[in-house]
Amino acid sequence: MGKVHFKTGSKVRHLISSIVAAAVLWFYMFSPWTAGLTGFWLNMSISAVILTLLALSGGGLSATFDLPASKRGWKPVCLQLCIGVALAFALWGIFWIGDALSRLMFDFARAQVDSVYGMKAGTDGTLIALLLLFLIGPAEEFYWRGYVQKTMAELTGDTRAMVVTTLIYALVHIWSFNFMLVMAALVAGAVWGVIYRLRPSLLPALIVSHALWDALVFIIFPI
Repeated sequence: MGKVHFKTGSKVRHLISSIVAAAVLWFYMFSPWTAGLTGFWLNMSISAVILTLLALSGGGLSATFDLPASKRGWKPVCLQLCIGVALAFALWGIFWIGDALSRLMFDFARAQVDSVYGMKAGTDGTLIALLLLFLIGPAEEFYWRGYVQKTMAELTGDTRAMVVTTLIYALVHIWSFNFMLVMAALVAGAVWGVIYRLRPSLLPALIVSHALWDALVFIIFPI
């Protein structure tokens, strides 16, 4: 019994410390006091590596790759890939509609969206797309759903974990003081969180969707 409590306590401490670390990283990247100190995409890349290491050290690997035999092989892999691609384009459509509606509702919406796209300035678009596709997007989904939501679900229950993870994922962006960015994180995080809540085995598809959606909305088909 003591060993069980020890393992649970250790898991909770690691989870909390990793979330604090993620919050600090996002503060450094987005706050007006620190955002310009070093390159944004360098910061994002380093943060992605750190998040991946935090997830791995917390046991996130099993959530992504420890699949039952029925989920292995080329057919399940292709299915995961197709679902991920379809979800990425569906999210792009949701955000296209959301952008049109937000322009009608908020005078500041377009300016805030443009400030997000301003983060591309001075960096080659192809490099940004590659980072989003193969490092930043996968690392974020692996960490937030594959580690944080998974671990919270083990500790508090699936639905509560989904809600709390989605809120934290949105709130770490708050230091940007950009309402549209925070809402974008909230909407996208809610979609990925709900799908993971319903079908944890679709985490590889969510990783694909997160990576591709990042590249779509930021570089390939900007809104």
